[in-house]
Amino acid sequence: MKASIGWITGAAAAALVAAGAITYAVAEDGGGSAPGTPAAGSADAGFARDMAVHHQQAVEMSYIVRDRTKDPEVRRLAYDIAQTQANQRGMLLGWLDLWGLPKVSAGPPMSWMGMGGMPERGDGSLMPGMATDTEMRKLGTLDGRQAEIFYLQLMTDHHKGGIHMAEGCVAKCAVGTEKRLARGMVNAQQSEIALMADLLKERGAQARS
Repeated sequence: MKASIGWITGAAAAALVAAGAITYAVAEDGGGSAPGTPAAGSADAGFARDMAVHHQQAVEMSYIVRDRTKDPEVRRLAYDIAQTQANQRGMLLGWLDLWGLPKVSAGPPMSWMGMGGMPERGDGSLMPGMATDTEMRKLGTLDGRQAEIFYLQLMTDHHKGGIHMAEGCVAKCAVGTEKRLARGMVNAQQSEIALMADLLKERGAQARS
């Protein structure tokens, strides 16, 4: 059964409404100057830093495709992803502020997951699922159905990488509020992957992996 864009939109709106409460709740759940404040090298801090970078690319990718297609379904999905991930990115960076921690890691991405030794993809792709600079430029040159298909393929890969990272936080993070946000990311992005598979099928295409 095809996933509902309307349902996705409603979920995104609910996430935005809850954002303020979640941001401030984390201050009572290991944030601020309390003894439970995460360390700079903790999974909590690492996830916040890395997912903020990961989300930023998803926002950029989504706004690119909104300018390259007139298809209402893809435009609505892209808008929902951009708004939700921009909001979550703000929360993650806000938590780092509350914890008094740097927003840029001194070590390699995803080292908090035990993946610091993973091979470099290069070309702007810092973490699994992220598009390369070349792929981002290509997206900006496509129009219509070609842009839709390439965006859906890139975003499917992006979500798979994001889910892997969020699952890492669910397993390793200590701050309950952050773990709950990560669990919500997993559920929402799995639903969006299913929706994108349907949209790709309608266009005679499929995910790249």
